[in-house]
Amino acid sequence: MRDTFLPFAKPSIGDEEIAEVADSLRSGWITTGPKTERFTSEFKEYVGGRFAAALSSATAGLHVSLLAHGIGRGDEVITSPMTFAATLNVIVLAGATPILADIDRHTLNVRVEEVEKKITSRTKAIIPVHYVGQPCDMDPLLEVASAKGIAVVEDAAHAIGTEYKGRRIGSFPTTSIFSFHPNKNITTGEGGMVVTNDEAVFEKVSLLKFHGMDRNAWKRFAKAGSPRYDIALPGYKYNMMDIQAAIGLHQLPKLDGFIEKRGAIAAAYDRDLAGAPLFLPEPVPWQSRHAWHLYAPLVDLDRLTIDRDRFMAELKERNIGCGLHYSAAHEFSYYRERYGWQPEDYPEAHFVSERIVSLPLFPDMTEEERGDVVEAIRDIAKKFGR
Repeated sequence: MRDTFLPFAKPSIGDEEIAEVADSLRSGWITTGPKTERFTSEFKEYVGGRFAAALSSATAGLHVSLLAHGIGRGDEVITSPMTFAATLNVIVLAGATPILADIDRHTLNVRVEEVEKKITSRTKAIIPVHYVGQPCDMDPLLEVASAKGIAVVEDAAHAIGTEYKGRRIGSFPTTSIFSFHPNKNITTGEGGMVVTNDEAVFEKVSLLKFHGMDRNAWKRFAKAGSPRYDIALPGYKYNMMDIQAAIGLHQLPKLDGFIEKRGAIAAAYDRDLAGAPLFLPEPVPWQSRHAWHLYAPLVDLDRLTIDRDRFMAELKERNIGCGLHYSAAHEFSYYRERYGWQPEDYPEAHFVSERIVSLPLFPDMTEEERGDVVEAIRDIAKKFGR
């Protein structure tokens, strides 16, 4: 067994990021400024989007994106039950009602035919979640949305670098929200990015993210900037800071290399865990590039005498970190009590929710560390196998 604890995720921060943050601190320009603008521009170019706005988190990005699309009281927004609670939370905070469409237990993504069944005259948006880094089936989803005049707001928190049929997520005629949380493929400590092809949505997001001020209001403190500004509408305090963007400026050029390393680790897991009491991750049936945000197999409960939670505890007993991404959102007490949802209402999501576990996966992970994970799983299977 390992002598030290192996985390399930760890950001890869180099000397370049540290030096850029130090430069920001020494400059005295710490909050939103030129580095945020530069990072925003470079990220937009990487994903192939038209407009982009940097924010303090992907949750903030989801919130203002829904508001920018005019989502409010009386509206319905369709999304997946297999997502972080933030996806549903922002729908409620916008005043709308979340409507759930079940997933495919194999790909973990929402099923377009289930989305289509849930559309009503009150449906104003669909939020597909590109789960663990694999893309949803965007062509039929966009076709359904276009025919009904429904906005598509992509929860792309897992999907930085993900591609669908040769196009990067962020380049579609949608609004996409990305996350830079420390466990994501690149990080800014905390942070998010909204990318959209709709200029009106971009302008509204830009206002909402910073008190309703013009997006260039930060320049009022610069030598050439005007000290005057206007408040066009009541907004939030959701802006990204330059000390965050400083990290992102050096993370972004490393992203493709990070994804390549993640993919290699995932392939080695697939090879060495064949035969283990796990349902290993399955690829989507359409052309894609998997960003491998997470390696998240399902525990095969029929082959073990313990449940998933005990399986995770056993991993930690062996100094192997792991994560739960995620418990199905419809089973949380708030949503269960408010909407009357039961676990069996979304059987595929419930099946996954009871079994999914995230194994350690990060670019700097060594072959020895990955081997420790495999050895721990084999030991658990030997001890608790049926």
